[in-house]
Amino acid sequence: MLIDFHTHCFPEKIAARAILKLSHNSGGLMPQTDGTLAGLKRLMKEDDVSLSVIMSIATNERQMRAVNDFAKEAEDKKHILAFGSVYPYSEQALDELDRIKDMGLKGIKLHPDYQNFFVDDVRLKPLYRKISRLGLITLFHAGVDFGYAPPYHGTPERFAKMLSWFDSPVILAHWGGNGYTQQVLDLLCGLPVYFDTSFGYAAMPRSAALRILNKHGIDKMLFGSDTPWHRPAWEKKLLESLDIGDSALEKIYYKNAKTLLEL
Repeated sequence: MLIDFHTHCFPEKIAARAILKLSHNSGGLMPQTDGTLAGLKRLMKEDDVSLSVIMSIATNERQMRAVNDFAKEAEDKKHILAFGSVYPYSEQALDELDRIKDMGLKGIKLHPDYQNFFVDDVRLKPLYRKISRLGLITLFHAGVDFGYAPPYHGTPERFAKMLSWFDSPVILAHWGGNGYTQQVLDLLCGLPVYFDTSFGYAAMPRSAALRILNKHGIDKMLFGSDTPWHRPAWEKKLLESLDIGDSALEKIYYKNAKTLLEL
């Protein structure tokens, strides 16, 4: 079994345009799907993925309802789950969190660079506290984003300050912070937070991945690919090169996710 906790797709009418723009902004990353839900499902079949969690992002206030409606429509509960999103500084964000909960979505995705907020901004405490009260899972993009220049809004130092504001599960994508391995090791490993493995292949040195796993613990790791920008088979190649044993791989591939998602 394989649960991919970090995937992306878009409504069919905007998928081609979204993929073209994101690929260009990221320096020419080659997408592995056409950006549609059908494309994600094809890749899941090719790479033997049992369940994918779609992460959508509301990049402005006007998008929130549409993004969350798409997330709900995409879910089939068997092979596809989806997280919603809110635009953090929107006056409607707290109400939209209630709607996300009422829709039955299990969590939200926040992207500090796409949404232009520093994760440790004290103005966001009410948002984080509401997320916690609702028991929603929060997945943050963490570290460098290829489409943006510094300063990056979600660094290990900022996440370390922010985590105490949550009482519900938090996941930091990209091994805790793409491009910040030493700071992840120094500031985040061992804290009550999950990391996902997305975009690690060819970006995360094998020695660094082993250091993070050894210090943070297998029980707080979730498999993720960042489809369409990477594919699950690539991330499996990195993990299986680490020689951590079948029991550890099973936890990362699906057991930790099943527990977190209450499947």
